[in-house]
Amino acid sequence: MKPIPIRRSESIMKLSREHHFSLLFCWKIREGLKKRTAPHRIVQYAQYFWNDHIEPHFREEEEILFAPLQDEMVLKAIEEHAAIREAIEALAVLPPQNITDELAKLADQLDRHVRYEERQLFPHLEAVLSDAQLESIGARLNASPSATLKDDYQDEFWNEKNASL
Repeated sequence: MKPIPIRRSESIMKLSREHHFSLLFCWKIREGLKKRTAPHRIVQYAQYFWNDHIEPHFREEEEILFAPLQDEMVLKAIEEHAAIREAIEALAVLPPQNITDELAKLADQLDRHVRYEERQLFPHLEAVLSDAQLESIGARLNASPSATLKDDYQDEFWNEKNASL
């Protein structure tokens, strides 16, 4: 049975599109791990993706989308942002023998977070916020410099047959 697509307010569609790229990021990490890619290559990619995609996305959510409502569901998302931020930062200082496990945990953590936002938080916000609030949020999101929807990272380790270089 084919899953039913999630209907999303046009005002926050930009964030949902960015979520797609975050899920692809998780897939790429998992593919790299399956192919036994040298962990430092995956860490470099994770740091690139954090700086160019996830961190700007989190900032937009926290400063624009979440600002009108600080309820339990929003606070959960903010806490998850902080935990993902810590996991990314920890990659730079972890001993080499722990990096593979932490990369797998990061992919799982981000995947769960995106699915929480898409399946629970965004529908909640669409139901609770007024049309005027959503329109204002959409205008601010569209006016802000945003994460690019293009992942142009050069080292495509996830496509290699033997990526352990």
